Amino acid sequence: MSLYRAIFTVGGFTMISRVTGFLRDIMIAALLGAGPIADAFFVAFKLPNFFRRLTAEGSFTVAFIPLFAGLLEEEGRDAALRFAAEVVAVLTTIVLALTLLIEITMPWVMIAMAPGFVATPDRFDLAVELTRLTFPYLPFISLVALLGGMLNSVGRFAAVAAAPILLNLILITAMATAAHALETPGHVLAWGVATAGLAQFLWLVAACRREGLLPRLAWSRLVRPRLTPGVRKLFRLMVPALLGAGVVQVNLLIDVILASTLPTGSISFLYYADRVNQLPLGVIGVAVGTALLPMLTRQLRAGEDGEALTTQNRAFEFAMLLCLPAAAGLMALSGPIVAVLFERGAFDATASSASAMALMAYAFGLPAFVAVKVFQPGFFAREDTRTPVFVSIVAVAINLVLNLILMQFLAHVGLALATAIASWANAAMLIYLLRKRNNFAFERRTVARSGLALLAATGMAVGLVVAVDTLKFGDWASGWGAAAVLAILIAGGMVVYFSLAFVTGAARPRELREAFSRRGSDSKSEANSEDQA
Repeated sequence: MSLYRAIFTVGGFTMISRVTGFLRDIMIAALLGAGPIADAFFVAFKLPNFFRRLTAEGSFTVAFIPLFAGLLEEEGRDAALRFAAEVVAVLTTIVLALTLLIEITMPWVMIAMAPGFVATPDRFDLAVELTRLTFPYLPFISLVALLGGMLNSVGRFAAVAAAPILLNLILITAMATAAHALETPGHVLAWGVATAGLAQFLWLVAACRREGLLPRLAWSRLVRPRLTPGVRKLFRLMVPALLGAGVVQVNLLIDVILASTLPTGSISFLYYADRVNQLPLGVIGVAVGTALLPMLTRQLRAGEDGEALTTQNRAFEFAMLLCLPAAAGLMALSGPIVAVLFERGAFDATASSASAMALMAYAFGLPAFVAVKVFQPGFFAREDTRTPVFVSIVAVAINLVLNLILMQFLAHVGLALATAIASWANAAMLIYLLRKRNNFAFERRTVARSGLALLAATGMAVGLVVAVDTLKFGDWASGWGAAAVLAILIAGGMVVYFSLAFVTGAARPRELREAFSRRGSDSKSEANSEDQA
């Protein structure tokens, strides 16, 4: 599968996941409201997801894929599957032990997670009970990360990208059909989360079986897992990535703490703005990073350094082609977007305007967020998980300093803007270090086409601003009428952008058609035809 096909495969399924996730959240809000059951469930859902982000789908994936893909390239499928079986045995033992420990000590864990619940014993007890129901999600999703890494390593992205959709569909179905079948709707949702973990695991087991990728597990290996040299190397690579994930979580916590010192509503304004910004970030950034890591690993292990350089240039070029108009569109249409999505009930026009300003600041950093996803695999594919951690720590320090400065003048918008600027610094440091080590250089084509894409996105944004001002959107648009007008504006913006992109040469239809029509990686002739800048 070519890089472009892989990106669109992952991005397409991620888009479906995000849309069904929005629908899930709307239904949860309608069912649970903002009362004690909702509080208890959100804590119960957050705890296993925290461990998932910290370990299974973060540090584990970036450490496992280069090792597994490298064995595939150098020693063949049998050696790679033996390594995977060793990892399954150790990973299963660790996550089951962790799950059992958390289940037993859940009341004390809850005191640490939600100390405010102690003052309301009923809510505290409910949170403990629901979290015990949701926590089995963790071992299943940990194995999903491993099986997904194996599939991605052989260029099979669809099943992995579609797996999160199962969680949303199962929770939506549970709410639609059995919302009051148990003691509370929170119990139904908690059982739904655990069931979704099992469903995703079985989904990827079936996908791995189709590809002949199921590890061969002996009972003795599961009973007595061994820390083989390969497993030890995996953990050595995981530790720095785990620290990096922890730094990010601490950074998010700091933002919340600082926002809590600002006027009431600041945390909510940032939350709603970030929810919108996460849609293009997930669809574009995550898709590019997911597709790029195994491809770079295989090329570097095969000694195809020129191919790897071209692949990373094409990834950056393609990511900018998509994320620059997304960023420009979010900035130009921030007001209408927030109004259509959230402005109803207690969420009034003042809250909508405040959230829209935060969205503009986040959108300014969107290309940088995506660029980080493009350049981090350049380190991970070379089994270097330490450098991105160092860079992320520096970026967090920059973010903290800017937070303290900008919040004095821009309140919650200053926090969002600090995050965006720190992301630009993060991306710049990654590029600098890759270039310094002669592991990356921008091709002239990449620089030229990214610049033209920026020009086209700017033209589109100017047109959208003029259209919104001419229509006086905020004065009359409401309900379905506002949604229809917003949809027309977005569609019109896309037509303008891609028309300008094709006219200026930022994108060429023939090349895109060729990229999607052929299988395998991009041709070597393409790599040789470009000069490096």
